[in-house]
Amino acid sequence: MDRIAQLLEQLDREAYVADPAIATSLHLALELHKPLLIEGHAGVGKTEIAKVLARLLATDLIRLQCYEGLDANTALYEWNYARQLLHIRLQERDGHAAEAEAKIFSEPFLLKRPLLQAIAHEGRPPVLLVDEIDRSDEEFEAFLLEVLSDFQVTVPELGTIRARERPHVILTSNRSRELSDALRRRCLYLFIDHPPFEKELMIVRRKVPGASEELAAEIVSLVQRLRRAKLAKLPGVSETLDWAEALVVLHAPHLTPELIGETLGCLVKDEADLRKVRGDIEAGRLPLGAA
Repeated sequence: MDRIAQLLEQLDREAYVADPAIATSLHLALELHKPLLIEGHAGVGKTEIAKVLARLLATDLIRLQCYEGLDANTALYEWNYARQLLHIRLQERDGHAAEAEAKIFSEPFLLKRPLLQAIAHEGRPPVLLVDEIDRSDEEFEAFLLEVLSDFQVTVPELGTIRARERPHVILTSNRSRELSDALRRRCLYLFIDHPPFEKELMIVRRKVPGASEELAAEIVSLVQRLRRAKLAKLPGVSETLDWAEALVVLHAPHLTPELIGETLGCLVKDEADLRKVRGDIEAGRLPLGAA
């Protein structure tokens, strides 16, 4: 348990407001050498955990941003065709055309994408962040599962490349689709919900020190109320911080209906939600001030 307390202190020094569940999950992932799958609402700090972990371990962060249509080649490696073609032409000019083909399929012509970068990384094991894995398709998820099982990949022209040490792997998901049971079994699991009032207030104090105590409390109180409203897109902690920073720039001492209306786009990112929130404020259905 001393290690958990120490990890909490380290996270706090990195301005990441964590709790024992987060620190325990990170500790177990490091000790058991298992990937950590983090799910939760958008903007609650899932990606930030990987960034902070890389800083704590004094190692590189390698990020694979997932999206629909992502395939193995894009995530692993590609050949630098432009450089290969240039090399062939130069060899032909110098009368060494026969040697060109043997050289162009060598490591200097290989473009390492995030997964291969993590596997071939030298020095301290990197933190591999597979961000928003739920945005990729099931075929890529199955491929990723294979990579995570042994951390090796075969490049036909070069042979099999194996990781000297297993990277520390963090996967994040906004739960836009259900992930496979096979992937879940491979990982430790952490769910991060929207923080309660006191924790979110602490986050605002740490991240936006320019906000007064009164303003920070009013901001967090209103955000908490909005999350209980029936909105299409609930504001995350990242939106809370964006709004707080905007209000500090505007030198706002406290919230007013007019100021909220003018800056609500920092917090609410859906047109129908904007209309609803403004209507609720005008009608007095959404009280202002700290709870």
